Amino acid sequence: MTYGITRRHVLAASAAFSDAVLGKFICGPASAEGAKRIERVAPELDKIIDTNEPINQLASGVGGDNGPAEGPVWWKEGGYLLFSDINGNRRMKYTPGQGMVEFKKPTNGANGLTRDVQGRLVACEGSGRRVTREEADGSITVIAASFQGRRLNRPNDVVVKSDGAIYFSDPMGNAVPDQTDLGYAGVYRVSPDLGTITLLVNDFVTPNGIAFSPDEGVLYINDSRKRHIRAFDMAPNGTLARQTDRVFADLGGTEPGVPDGMKVDTAGNVYCGGSGGIWILDPKGKKLGRIVHGQPQTTNLAFGGPDWKTLYFTNWNFLGSVNLRIAGMPVPASKKA
Repeated sequence: MTYGITRRHVLAASAAFSDAVLGKFICGPASAEGAKRIERVAPELDKIIDTNEPINQLASGVGGDNGPAEGPVWWKEGGYLLFSDINGNRRMKYTPGQGMVEFKKPTNGANGLTRDVQGRLVACEGSGRRVTREEADGSITVIAASFQGRRLNRPNDVVVKSDGAIYFSDPMGNAVPDQTDLGYAGVYRVSPDLGTITLLVNDFVTPNGIAFSPDEGVLYINDSRKRHIRAFDMAPNGTLARQTDRVFADLGGTEPGVPDGMKVDTAGNVYCGGSGGIWILDPKGKKLGRIVHGQPQTTNLAFGGPDWKTLYFTNWNFLGSVNLRIAGMPVPASKKA
């Protein structure tokens, strides 16, 4: 299903690419303000994290001036984290107690990473303008590369539902646009058998982070340009109930940082980068607190550790973590009855 595209949408998306993608969402690798700290906005935060919990820097030196580190995903059976070094065109591996090593190169400019219900790695390949799956033998299966005969823009973030359907964001941002390009930024669903790709929504300026509520009844999508998160109830066929579209939270502000990667814990709390750090919101969008990690932009997040209570986060060129009291939603997603 498609929706009407206007010149305003195209111009807005082009502007978003200019200062959002190339400038990495306005902030760039500049110095952040203030010291590391965990700020309590509401008392409910105490159930999620101790405000005295240390904020750790685990690895640095990825991404370089052109940045960024992105797309962390925890590999539980191996006890390690994979994440993307977009500018370096490589995938990094961080193992607690051992540090960081290069895991794979090249990666076709991979950004967001996740795992499907069978545990296979799913990647948004920005340079390749496609979403792919890595099979057990190392071969690559293309999940999506075009829509209605036109090439995807630059797939960014991806999540796999428990039924195997794949959802991904595709903001504008092609280096060399041509007549085969799409003229809008979109969010898509790919059926579990990879046979059908559906455009869910195309009225975002810069659709970026994407995540499901624990019961998969709500899909959260943030817009980096507008600096807010929108929420949609899910329709029975796996598409969005468009009439339920609402702004879940506004994460703009005077400090560096805009919404980018996003994750949800087992209690339904939403974690997302925004002005000044990582915001933690309850299932209704109430701001409970903020993890101020001292860097200008949170690019992405992942839960990990043996109990899924470690929050890993990436920035322009470093990887950090903080421990939580509530477990995050595990990856791969467990099949639901």
